[in-house]
Amino acid sequence: MTNVFFVGDELAAGHGDPKALGWTGRVAARTMPYKPELRFHTLAVPGETTGELTARWDDEALRRIGEGGVGTTSNAVLFAVGRHDVVRGVSPTMTRLNIANALDRAKALGFQTMLAGPPPGLPKDNDSIAELSALCEESASRRAVPYVDLYGPLARHEQWLADINMGDDDLPRQAGYGLMAWLVLHSAWHEWLGIDNVEQ
Repeated sequence: MTNVFFVGDELAAGHGDPKALGWTGRVAARTMPYKPELRFHTLAVPGETTGELTARWDDEALRRIGEGGVGTTSNAVLFAVGRHDVVRGVSPTMTRLNIANALDRAKALGFQTMLAGPPPGLPKDNDSIAELSALCEESASRRAVPYVDLYGPLARHEQWLADINMGDDDLPRQAGYGLMAWLVLHSAWHEWLGIDNVEQ
């Protein structure tokens, strides 16, 4: 058995999705036929910054692993960085430190690790979100962690922009979450989980 943890904010929880699946539910559903022994856990806290994510994720994950602890199971974590460092004015220096701490803690616990950056949001925030996305990619590269760019492919995607305009605040709806799931599934996702012969 392998535990796979999605750690993030309201986007990881799928808020705004009429089907209540979000991108994590879609990714899990498309992955399970290839590796049924996977156990998916979504650890989402709406509105949190990278500092808040870093401070709580390991305790929540370890509670779900069970009495045997990390030495008896295989564990993987995908950190999905949201947009709240931008919204709440967290400095790039602190964001970089927070991400590094999360990745280093995961490595110390023996977790396979992946990082996803933030998707586009409201137009007024997107320049800052683009900078946050670049910072996330740099942080992943420094630690040789697979990275999923959710900003670049969606920033000018007509379906994404239409979906954001239909949603609440800066939340996508069904189509937007489907696009996010597609990007994760067409990243290093399957290779990361040791899954071969996947039909794309």
